Amino acid sequence: MSQSKIALVTGGSRGLGRNMAVNLAKKGLDVILTYNSKATEALEVISEIEKLGQKAAAIQLSVDDSKSFDAFFEKVQQTLQSKFNTTKIDFLVNNAGIGVYNSFAETTEDQFDSLVKIQFKGPFFLSQKALAYMNDGGGIVNISTGLARFSLPGYAAYASMKGAMETLTKYQAKELGTRGIRVNIVAPGAIETDFGGGVVRDNAGLNAMIAGQTALGRVGLPDDIGGVVAFLCTDDARWVNAQRIEVSGGQSL
Repeated sequence: MSQSKIALVTGGSRGLGRNMAVNLAKKGLDVILTYNSKATEALEVISEIEKLGQKAAAIQLSVDDSKSFDAFFEKVQQTLQSKFNTTKIDFLVNNAGIGVYNSFAETTEDQFDSLVKIQFKGPFFLSQKALAYMNDGGGIVNISTGLARFSLPGYAAYASMKGAMETLTKYQAKELGTRGIRVNIVAPGAIETDFGGGVVRDNAGLNAMIAGQTALGRVGLPDDIGGVVAFLCTDDARWVNAQRIEVSGGQSL
């Protein structure tokens, strides 16, 4: 039996990351997912993936602590050998993140620094470290936001980090092409998850407003996103490279 390709998904214990991990398994990939604090939820995702007939493992990772990445990848290598009987991953999905909602005028330096570490510096150096553990011909999927294209007050710092990730994606694609590594970025619109304190899911007024601004007439769900990320980690997407793919139902057109 041939070796399944392996995807590493950061922040895979809940929300969009969980949906991505499960959809990757549905496409026949094995999955290593990371969690920050939610170990129990991570084990539930592993169980869900194993029911689909794929292998899965979970490793703790604090994306805001780039000094921990070497030790993290040592654990990845041990896990690859013990659980997957291989030494390399094929795909990296940089999903882990936080939402900070504050006006430009009131954004604090601490909020800004936290966003830099988690949304930009973390994925930048995690991807860099991952290169030594990646097979040629694989790929990286970064995650942006519709807010990098349209503006809703309160997301200046958050969206700026995602704009940086969109630029980085093109440079990664250009420089990693010699290894056959494709790099794309998926930009979800507003989604009903517990992200940012569940504001889109739980605030009926905001939910209705966004639905009214979306061509397909509703707010997004995690199921709308995971399959697109999984597609980018298959041979069907082998000629998709350096692309920003917005998955927003046509929000703010």
